[in-house]
Amino acid sequence: MLKIIYTSLLILLITNTGLFAQEREPIADQLMEMMKNDAFSVSMLLQTEAVLSFQDDNYNGGRAFGLGATRLDFSGRVDNGFNYKLQLDFNRASNLMDARIGYHASGQFRIVTGLTKPALNRDLDPSPANTDFIDRARLVGAMMNPREIGVAVLGDIGNIHYNFGMYNGTGFSRSNDNRFMYTGRLAVGTETDNGSFHAGFNGAFNQTRNESVGNTGLVSQGDRVLYGAFLEYNSRPVFGTIEFMQTRFDAQNFGGAEETITGFYATLGTNVSDKSQLLVRWDQLDFDLRERTSDLFVFGLNYQATRLISFQANLLAQFDEGEDGKYGLAGVFQFHF
Repeated sequence: MLKIIYTSLLILLITNTGLFAQEREPIADQLMEMMKNDAFSVSMLLQTEAVLSFQDDNYNGGRAFGLGATRLDFSGRVDNGFNYKLQLDFNRASNLMDARIGYHASGQFRIVTGLTKPALNRDLDPSPANTDFIDRARLVGAMMNPREIGVAVLGDIGNIHYNFGMYNGTGFSRSNDNRFMYTGRLAVGTETDNGSFHAGFNGAFNQTRNESVGNTGLVSQGDRVLYGAFLEYNSRPVFGTIEFMQTRFDAQNFGGAEETITGFYATLGTNVSDKSQLLVRWDQLDFDLRERTSDLFVFGLNYQATRLISFQANLLAQFDEGEDGKYGLAGVFQFHF
């Protein structure tokens, strides 16, 4: 534990003194020039993970080294406003992450079809290469699938963003029961010299029957509703996000009784320097019928060593109702271009 604290302090010292700061990165420039252009762009994400549970061998992955996101991404634009994206993840049973074709009529109107992220949660939006913490807020995994197959229309009208979609509602599965999931997002953003502010609402109605609800092990009999809202602020010294989400459905596991899952998180961070961030998050997840509430506190350090190499370290403390606290550490070493 003392070694981890010492290492974290050393990283901060290096970051703030600029010991390894580089004005130029010619190899990174060469890689970008070779691999990225408007017609055909290649991106790669490699993550090495380490997890450590202080007491419970089953918490936080136990004590082990592993691979995080291991992704290869091909994307580009073609003539007449059309575009494409194919993303593969080699650390999953199903390698296919994104397979979409789109049409960009203007900034006010776009169409996206295929396998893609639904616009249901702010913490789901960024790539794993750009998340505030190593793991997303738990409400993401508990309430939604990270990808859906369908079609969405979206755009920006002034400072208002909209996104409306229709999907199978069965995640990576290519099956459907002739019923759909309908999603919607409305958000507003403002930009000033001091920073940016965004607020929005997300919602979904999933008619799919016998749908597995996230990673909870619960099954919805059909007509599941999901709704939430977020606030996000970003400035040079301070940034943060608050998001609430709730889903209601008739749970097959409880004989058709209505289950309500409620999730909430609040993130606060500061840019210590151009290369490093310190963050803290309170993450709460509550199940009505299961009568279980869980609070997770995460303390994070993000360090951008170069344009292509970064580190993340997270200290976790989880408190489940009626149980002793659980504590752990997680770290990620990342290459991304």
